[in-house]
Amino acid sequence: MAASPGSPGALRRAGNEEFRRGQYGPAAELYSRALAQLEAAGDASAEERSVLLANRAACYLKDGACSLCVADCTSALELVPFGIKPLLRRAAAYEALERYSLAYVDYKTALQVDCSVQAAHDGVNRMTKALLEKDGVNWRQKLPPIPTVPVSAQTRWSVPSAQAPGANTPPATAPRGEGDKTAAGMERARVLKEEGNELVKKGNHKTVEKYTESLKLNKECATYTNRALCYLSLKQYKEAAQDCTEALKLDPKNVKALYRRAQALKELKDYKSSIADIKSLLKTEPKNTAALRLLQELNRA
Repeated sequence: MAASPGSPGALRRAGNEEFRRGQYGPAAELYSRALAQLEAAGDASAEERSVLLANRAACYLKDGACSLCVADCTSALELVPFGIKPLLRRAAAYEALERYSLAYVDYKTALQVDCSVQAAHDGVNRMTKALLEKDGVNWRQKLPPIPTVPVSAQTRWSVPSAQAPGANTPPATAPRGEGDKTAAGMERARVLKEEGNELVKKGNHKTVEKYTESLKLNKECATYTNRALCYLSLKQYKEAAQDCTEALKLDPKNVKALYRRAQALKELKDYKSSIADIKSLLKTEPKNTAALRLLQELNRA
């Protein structure tokens, strides 16, 4: 049975159409009407309300009403935690409001949900540069806590075109049952990575097996850079450089990957490539003291 013209579903679709036409004010009004109807009926699911709030937030963001965007995204995330779109939209609004530390946290959280979102990688790099300029080399110490995203929330959100604020839905092409298997694998990968991290903290760099097993289950940038650190300590410089290269395929501006590959290349006497990595790193963090020190060493080599 088709939805009536004034039903919440019809209002949302009409809002989406107005948004695509660039009519953000009318679109926001349609989303507001849909929300009001759902709340009046008292039978709205958290998912439905979260989608409408995130869609209205997109309108506010487009119109420059960043505080309203933040409020709607926060409400959407209270209903359905770790939605990728409200996270990205709130991060963009915080960035526009020059609340860089909060934007950084949202961008980093979005990457935990889906590490392939380029907009989040770019946002992290912009916020890193802005915070470095604002708070100096100890800027990370002033950050609010970054929430840990449960595996159940990771990679289950699709990122639609910016032209149409659709629903947060799992990819339609995922085969039935594959999601549970992937979630279990990713959880096991996370546990192995954390076990490896604990060993490294204790000064035990000889065990790369934990990271290797983790990477078999989930190829993650941080796991590659962590294993590269172990390889550096073991003086296995080719392996360290290879791991950093794999990390940079996932995040082309990753500071740890660039720095550790530069260290490995220096030991391999490939000074030109090592300098190139340090210069790339310094574009993101121009006051990175360790990188500046390594560049001085390379220039003397």
